[in-house]
Amino acid sequence: MALSMHSKDKQMDSSKYVRYTPEQVEALERVYTECPKPSSLRRQQLIRECPILCNIEPKQIKVWFQNRRCREKQRKEASRLQTVNRKLSAMNKLLMEENDRLQKQVSHLVYENGYMRQQVHTASATTTDNSCESVVMSGQHQQQQNPTPLQPQRDANNPAGLLSIAEETLAEFLSKATGTAVDWVQMIGMKPGPDSIGIVAVSRNCSGVAARACGLVSLEPIKVAEILKDRPSWFRDCRCLDIMSVIPTGSGGTIELIYMQTYAPTTLAAARDFWTLRYTTTLEDGSLVICERSLTASTGGPTGPPPSSFVRADMLPSGYLIRPCEGGGSIIHIVDHVDLDVWSVPEVLRPLYESSKILAQKMTVAALRHIRQIAQETTGEIQYGGGRQPAVLRTFSQRLSRGFNEAVNGFTDSGWSLLDGDGGDDVTIVINSSPAKFLGSQYNASMSPTFGGVLCAKASMLLQNVPPALLVRFLREHRSEWADYGVDVYSAACLKASPYAVPCARPGGFPSSQVNLPLAHTVEHEEFLEVVRLEGHAFSPDVALARDMYLLQLCSGVDENAVGACAQLIFAPIDESFADDAPLLPSGFRVIPLDPKTDAPAATRTLDLASTLEVGGGGARPPSEADTNSYNLRSVLTIAFQFTFESHFQDNVAAMARQYVRGVVGSVQRVAMAIAPSPPGSNMGPKSLPGSPEALTLAQWICRSYRIHTGGELFRVDSQAGDALLKRLWHHSDAIMCCSLKTNESPVFTFANQAGLDMLETTLVALQDIMLDKILDEAGRKILCSEFSKIMQQGFAHLPAGICVSSMGRLVSYEQAIAWKVLDDDDSNHCLTFMFINWSFV
Repeated sequence: MALSMHSKDKQMDSSKYVRYTPEQVEALERVYTECPKPSSLRRQQLIRECPILCNIEPKQIKVWFQNRRCREKQRKEASRLQTVNRKLSAMNKLLMEENDRLQKQVSHLVYENGYMRQQVHTASATTTDNSCESVVMSGQHQQQQNPTPLQPQRDANNPAGLLSIAEETLAEFLSKATGTAVDWVQMIGMKPGPDSIGIVAVSRNCSGVAARACGLVSLEPIKVAEILKDRPSWFRDCRCLDIMSVIPTGSGGTIELIYMQTYAPTTLAAARDFWTLRYTTTLEDGSLVICERSLTASTGGPTGPPPSSFVRADMLPSGYLIRPCEGGGSIIHIVDHVDLDVWSVPEVLRPLYESSKILAQKMTVAALRHIRQIAQETTGEIQYGGGRQPAVLRTFSQRLSRGFNEAVNGFTDSGWSLLDGDGGDDVTIVINSSPAKFLGSQYNASMSPTFGGVLCAKASMLLQNVPPALLVRFLREHRSEWADYGVDVYSAACLKASPYAVPCARPGGFPSSQVNLPLAHTVEHEEFLEVVRLEGHAFSPDVALARDMYLLQLCSGVDENAVGACAQLIFAPIDESFADDAPLLPSGFRVIPLDPKTDAPAATRTLDLASTLEVGGGGARPPSEADTNSYNLRSVLTIAFQFTFESHFQDNVAAMARQYVRGVVGSVQRVAMAIAPSPPGSNMGPKSLPGSPEALTLAQWICRSYRIHTGGELFRVDSQAGDALLKRLWHHSDAIMCCSLKTNESPVFTFANQAGLDMLETTLVALQDIMLDKILDEAGRKILCSEFSKIMQQGFAHLPAGICVSSMGRLVSYEQAIAWKVLDDDDSNHCLTFMFINWSFV
């Protein structure tokens, strides 16, 4: 017996050390490529089908695959660590250079401070009338030391003159990118690190507005330069960029004369254009430089095209410094410095044109993010579903943004013309009879001979104390608060061969069945593309006629902590299986902050409209939670909706569009007033309760039913009055929510306390749009189904810990849940109540 055991142990020991032949390894590698973790049956099948593996035990095959997976994991981890190490080394080098630059800036400021002290001391020590003369002479002496450089006369047709301008532009740009020519201040929230966007700074006390960014990307300098020079691909406000002429230089560089048009962000101001010289060259250390500046009468150079309907803006020396990194990749320095002629816009909009933070978000950071996005797509770090290529998804985002910008600006050279109004100046109607450029190449006029064109209704308004990110988040998640499903049906019908003649709007609100299907997002989730499905059963009572509608939607700027970011929601009707070149007719909202935010981060707030919409005045957060940063925040909201129309129904569609946009404006104003914070210093008490008689009665039913079913008290109160119960229920720390109890319909939430609204990230108004099965995960729905009969018979049930989903798509965990049925005064089943204990966002 002992001999047998010894022989068995020896056999097992020998099985640990198996030397595979190259042919066996090749056969196993082929299987590993197809299936890294084969099942036991697959391993046995492999031994039977491959004769060279017949002398190997299945257990040894299993061990080989385990070791192979382990080696693969170690290889990936080693590769990841090497990448992180390269990033950290490059970031360390970048930070050391930034530190040197800051030390130079400090030395310069110390010198200026000492000089100013000496001047003040000299002026105060002099008591005679010669003091004025000494100060004047001192100023003249300083001017002699730092004479103002005179621009030499340059021949517009002489390449040497253009090269002289280019070399001056290069020197000034480098002094901004790596020197102290501009007093840079780091933007809040832009912290350096291996995975951050980079170091972002804005100008302080300089002519115009300027922004600067430094970052790392895993692309080679030549590829980075190619992407950055294609400005329309990443700068959403760029309408067109025409290279008028290209002049090669003797050093291997190029000089380009460029005319660029940009969109106006709102209907309240004119668009800008630029006439610039762009110089591309290589420095002695191998760095690539692309610098650019405007050509004006003071700088010399050829005269550009007349500005026509645009306002000519000035680009001061700006550009990109691209340096290769050891081990691959590039370090990028970006400087944007422009003068947007702020005096040509209304005074209330001037902060929009003199904010360096807005410039940083729209141009500087946008360029860096676009390069990082392409770099990660190239390396395969980003995987998108739906079978769409990343370039196609980016094109969809660009087309949505461009179509919305075209609608907001309404350029005459694009075919837009103003339609006479109805006497009011709140909504502007423009029409375009050449819709092919908007609807895409698939448009065929023969499909609808009476097709008249595209009509756009647009409006702009100023908002007070409304965070743009918060407003756009609400508009995205609660379409029922502002949209009309009849108008959406009309817009969706525009994709058909014969669109509806008139909108089939019906009285009532928008149905609640809205599903957001994610399609793509950028690296830092500051922008995402999605498909919105509007379920057809909510549009038509006849199931046979029910048909889902779809919107392609672009949302950006929903982070409340993003300083100077523009928040927008743009959407266009599409077919269920839309092609890559599907026609798009975008509409939407854009909210731009007019005042720079303070350096303190914004507090996280729940979209709570209960205190304003349901309760009345006085609803506000306690003083300790008051978001004083949002008070006195001004922003401009731009709305634009596009519709197709048949030629003989132009007036009808125009009247519908005008009325619809006015209704949307009213809805947005109501929402804006609800989410605006109360002014600091006001008497801000606890959030007011929904004090209707129905709410008081419901609170009594909830507490009484809990006591009847469980034998315990939900909470103790000194008074059994309805208002005392409602107050305790409203401020209870656990999430308590009620849903309907109907056998033939899905349960819909009807009431929630403050913790419940926070958990669902919704409001009392929008709560009735949320169904119970939409927030529970699959395990939660199974548990509820198994316990439902117990709830109806026994009156309550304890549910185990689980995960649910808020209306914003965030995961919420809870330690336990209690469900009980609520009985009315006649002991009839009224609703079902849930209490989620110790919940938190995952």
